Amino acid sequence: MTEFIKFTRNYSDRSTSQGFQWEFYCERCNNGYRSKFNPSTVGMVTEAMEAASGLLGGLFSRVSDMGNRVQSATWERAHDKAFQEAAAEVSAHFVQCPRCNAWVCRERCWNEDRGLCFDCAPDTTVEAAAAQADAITSQAVDKMRERTYDVSAYTDGGDDKRAACPNCGAALNPGAKFCAECGTRIEEKRYCIECGAELAAKAKFCPECGTKQE
Repeated sequence: MTEFIKFTRNYSDRSTSQGFQWEFYCERCNNGYRSKFNPSTVGMVTEAMEAASGLLGGLFSRVSDMGNRVQSATWERAHDKAFQEAAAEVSAHFVQCPRCNAWVCRERCWNEDRGLCFDCAPDTTVEAAAAQADAITSQAVDKMRERTYDVSAYTDGGDDKRAACPNCGAALNPGAKFCAECGTRIEEKRYCIECGAELAAKAKFCPECGTKQE
């Protein structure tokens, strides 16, 4: 009786002309297992004939062409056989969920008590712990929002202060009137106390609304 291959989508074929190898992965966590490398006698023989053909030509060239034609069928049969062996090698590490049909790893994604994957039957202990952590975080955020903070302690006097010299780009000390590197006078911006418009350095009245400045 023909043995059908169970894994049809959760693997990557890493086979080469030198041999066969596959990576099987869990469809839930994407971790997985790599099968052991299985050397391909057919592939190595064909490469040897191709090398001889390139060096000697003639008879060896015709033998190489014949070998390539034979390989296509022989290699495919060897490939399928090696895949069945690799699937059997890793099958103990995987189980197919009867509810969602996903192939999942037994180690991390299979709920043995429920006979389902953790997507279909989550671990109640893990879910409860995660829900508790989310609740604690949410409550902590709400508590922080209820508090009143002194914003000036974080802004050093407001948005009108410069952090760098407009001439040379050197860093400025808080409240500096001149740049310590190039001597440029640092002008602090002024804004109207009524409408917020920017004012000239010595303006007594706002040019926008006419309000007298203190």
